[in-house]
Amino acid sequence: MGGHYWTDALGDGHAAVVGTDFGLVISLFSRPGHGPSPGVEHLVAEIPDGPLTAAQLHTVQQLAGAAARAVRAERTVLVRCNAGYNRSGLVVAQTLVELGWETATAIEAIRKRRSPSALNNPLFAEYLATGLAVAQLLVGLETLT
Repeated sequence: MGGHYWTDALGDGHAAVVGTDFGLVISLFSRPGHGPSPGVEHLVAEIPDGPLTAAQLHTVQQLAGAAARAVRAERTVLVRCNAGYNRSGLVVAQTLVELGWETATAIEAIRKRRSPSALNNPLFAEYLATGLAVAQLLVGLETLT
């Protein structure tokens, strides 16, 4: 789980460029020149760090399913967005749920391993707590009114 930039000990920002380090890279935000290298499976689905549509929630489910399948096949997976906290956290948490984790445990693990600031978008935590399939249905109903 990460972003497109990292900050060194001096506070200077650097581009996080992915080569062939991972078997699957999932990008929820993309920027030219940040990889991965040709031949690496790369799924791109840009979603906002805000309220998601039913279609976007479905996309998150599909990406989490792909990540879970890759993990089960013992492939390394990188899920990234711009900063590496919310959008990537949503997909990683859903991946962990698909791998059998309880939602609260998945969120706690992400905050412990990535940052206490991870998944700080309350909507994303609500989507996970509700269950993405149910959240997708509810969001879809809201657009009908």
